[in-house]
Amino acid sequence: MAQSLVKNFVHIIFSTKNRQPFIKKNYEDELFKYLGGVCKAHDCTPLKVGGYLDHVHILCLLSKHMTIVNLLEEVKTDSSKWMKKRDQELSNFYWQDGYGAFSVNPSQIDTVSIYIQNQREHHVSRTFQEEYRAFLKKYKVDYDERYVWG
Repeated sequence: MAQSLVKNFVHIIFSTKNRQPFIKKNYEDELFKYLGGVCKAHDCTPLKVGGYLDHVHILCLLSKHMTIVNLLEEVKTDSSKWMKKRDQELSNFYWQDGYGAFSVNPSQIDTVSIYIQNQREHHVSRTFQEEYRAFLKKYKVDYDERYVWG
């Protein structure tokens, strides 16, 4: 086969360090656009970026030239520096070390996009930890609770 043909949709989730509520309403739109821009700069097409207070969700089409770990390193590093420049109150802004990345069936792109878009309403009744555990259960990911929230 002469060509490398790839189409991998991925739903990425990660939180602020210690789940600090740094993603205030006055920063969130800019932050989500910035995160999408970093993805795009690395040839990973952002389809939907959103989140709420202490975490973000990125739905993107992963480039055939980019690994998830490298994408996340770029996204977290660039956006962390960017956030710290927004306001003095964000000088201690950091992302958690880990992340979750889940494959998305192309037929579920709209469903995942809507889910990400409705984060504010979704988190009226569910914490980030509850949401994340539900994803781990849905995707049958084995994990040790001691190391998930670092």
